[in-house]
Amino acid sequence: MCAKVCALWALLLASVAGYGQNNVIDEVVWVVGDEAILKSDVEAERLDAQMNGRRFDGDPYCVIPEQLAIQKLFLHQAELDSVEVTEQEVLTELEWRINDLIDQIGSKEKMEEYYNKTSTQIREMIRENIRNVKTVRKMQQEIIGDIKIVPADVRRYFKNLPQDSIPFVPTQVEVQIITLEPKIPQEEIERVKKALRDYTDQVNKGEIAFSTLARLYSEDEGTRRRGGETGFTGRGEWVPQFANVAFNIQEPNKISKIVETEFGFHIIQLIEKRGDRANVRHILLKPRVEEKDLEASLLRLDSIAKDIRNAKFSFDEGASFLSHDKDTRNNHGLMANPRSGTARFEMQELAQVSQEVAKTVEGLNVGEVSEPFTMINNKGKEVCAIVKLKARIDGHKATITEDYQRLKSIVQAKLGEEKLEKWIKDKQKSTYVRINEDWVKCDFKYPGWVRKE
Repeated sequence: MCAKVCALWALLLASVAGYGQNNVIDEVVWVVGDEAILKSDVEAERLDAQMNGRRFDGDPYCVIPEQLAIQKLFLHQAELDSVEVTEQEVLTELEWRINDLIDQIGSKEKMEEYYNKTSTQIREMIRENIRNVKTVRKMQQEIIGDIKIVPADVRRYFKNLPQDSIPFVPTQVEVQIITLEPKIPQEEIERVKKALRDYTDQVNKGEIAFSTLARLYSEDEGTRRRGGETGFTGRGEWVPQFANVAFNIQEPNKISKIVETEFGFHIIQLIEKRGDRANVRHILLKPRVEEKDLEASLLRLDSIAKDIRNAKFSFDEGASFLSHDKDTRNNHGLMANPRSGTARFEMQELAQVSQEVAKTVEGLNVGEVSEPFTMINNKGKEVCAIVKLKARIDGHKATITEDYQRLKSIVQAKLGEEKLEKWIKDKQKSTYVRINEDWVKCDFKYPGWVRKE
């Protein structure tokens, strides 16, 4: 094993040594098993972290190579155990990552300049990174397995914790909501449709590019800066009305008829189809809500709120039969936290869902119904709403009776972490590791990388 890896190390070093000290394009900084970690690998990770605002607990040139080395241990085990991720899983995240990068940096050209690579090279780099990260997570889950926890385990774990180590649970709220969408006049709908038909005519006559029109006029902020381009997307990732039309376009650059979805009205241009994924451009326009129609909905909600306060019917009944919010009306208007899957929100979580709702709830007592207000819903539409504060759980030290699920998750995560740490330390002992002498003077999380001769 040593002879094979030493030969690999020598070969890789020879490939860069000939360039001279001031002209080295790349160099091997670590070897783990049969795998090399290059300086360029470390630099790419550092740039990616910088772009995404990730910070390192220590010197990046110590932390990153160790993280890459640990990743290689898991990847090697995944290969032995035939643990794989599907191409679909990789492609879905790849398109999101590339589009997000372009949005952050400003353009594809600026992205290429930032990474000093072509867009094809960047895609391949990110694609491989996504595949590795997902494979590592899958392998880690295989190692951790299904950790069974019973209340006695949770009690035992937290019984021995110092008081200042017991987690603090911030104030949480449960909120019910009723929304009304103001009526849109037919004339406004016709205005939007006429604008989209005009855009189609301009593109078909060769007067202007679809992507230019999207940048100028589309109201989908997620794709506007990319000229309306969505990136390769599966049918199930789009709303059905949009997906049906997008996948029915047969010729590249052909523009669809106008499509209505819950977000507004679209025209779609096909760029390319690859199997069950398609890359399209689209322009979204939303009908404008007139002030008089907003006022009418606010007055209607004011009447509903008064009827609830006067016990003519309950908030639950009002939400079930009057609300336009299809995501909550079947649950009596109770909002669901997308992060936890429960009805409880910390205030900052609620603000991420809707700042208007969070601001309104802060001033309510439990059981109180708010005055009507306007807000932007999760479809980007301006709607009118009233909310009721169903419950408030004040911030407190976690207890088994009040916060069992939260504490159970903490214990499960801790036990899983301990299993992974033991696995890494055991794997270190049986894996050949060599570190470039300029990169070895680090305070590693797992000191077992450096062995005494």
